[in-house]
Amino acid sequence: MRLERLHLQRLRCIGDVSLEFAPGFNVLVGANGAGKTSVLEAAFLLSHGRSFRSGAREALVQRGGNGLNIFSSVAHEGGSVRRLGLGRQGSRWEARLDGQDVALGELIRECVVVCFEPGSHALIAGAADERRSFLDWGVFHVEHEFLLTWRRYQRALKQRNSLLRAESLPDAALLGPWEFELARTGTLIDQWRRAYLDALLPFLREQAALLLPELGAIELRYRRGWSADENLAEVLAAQRSRDQGRGHTTSGVHRADWSVAFEYAPQREHLSRGQEKLTALICVLAQAWLDAVRRGEWPIVCLDDLASELDLAHQAAVVDSLKQTAAQVLVTGTELPAVLAHQSARMFHVEQGQLTPLL
Repeated sequence: MRLERLHLQRLRCIGDVSLEFAPGFNVLVGANGAGKTSVLEAAFLLSHGRSFRSGAREALVQRGGNGLNIFSSVAHEGGSVRRLGLGRQGSRWEARLDGQDVALGELIRECVVVCFEPGSHALIAGAADERRSFLDWGVFHVEHEFLLTWRRYQRALKQRNSLLRAESLPDAALLGPWEFELARTGTLIDQWRRAYLDALLPFLREQAALLLPELGAIELRYRRGWSADENLAEVLAAQRSRDQGRGHTTSGVHRADWSVAFEYAPQREHLSRGQEKLTALICVLAQAWLDAVRRGEWPIVCLDDLASELDLAHQAAVVDSLKQTAAQVLVTGTELPAVLAHQSARMFHVEQGQLTPLL
């Protein structure tokens, strides 16, 4: 798939601009703070319903603006073109697909974007919720029942936590139904997550051999959030008193985590900051490859500030690899990365929220 056109209104420093992208490489160059990353952020928002940047959601809207809008046309491999729209008024997202109001999840399923950016190292070095988000986004695009199941799990979790905060431990008749729902939906989510990681591993190995061969073979470690040989419903029942003391549910898929381990760097602490970034990039590219194989078309690949995040050799390895695919790639930098100097690409100059096509 590829973005044919992207129209942005009141997104951060961007007032009202439209871009038409080429099928292959597209490069946005300009000074820091000019608005380059906001273009990639817009594509990411269409695909995730959230930004990859930290901070308040209100910061997404241009100062003085009363909301933001993102419009795009997305072309698929078979020739179909879908029109996507995402708007934010106050605290609420509004999604449209081919002119019709749709649920946000339906819009997100239509546009697949993976992104490597300066904060991506948090996927390796950050909190577990970063890794769960990465994993669940991948599962969402595979299992159509995932979103509904995940929402039911979250609802049951909220209800159980509310009961646990009562002055005295509620009767089992109150807790039992919510624990049953947590166990039922949690077991499904766990199975889907395991299957996804199993499918991801061969692509992780390929990308690790390309970008970090000196660290040896790569493996995945997964912790589902409760003991592997126990039933979740039984665990929750046994932990009621302890959980009440803590005021929240301490076992379940909301406590899951995963990590990568290299043959010569079995612990995360063995990795340098640069190796953490490369490991995060390996995960992002592996996810793109897996999605391409399963869908029969490539997701859109965003590389923010490529030249600053990777040394020249690793930039070349990534660009050469992506050149062999049908992926549309959006790259940003303060100047044209040297590895793209002889690569056919559409270029845009970005200055104070204005974008000008150069080639």
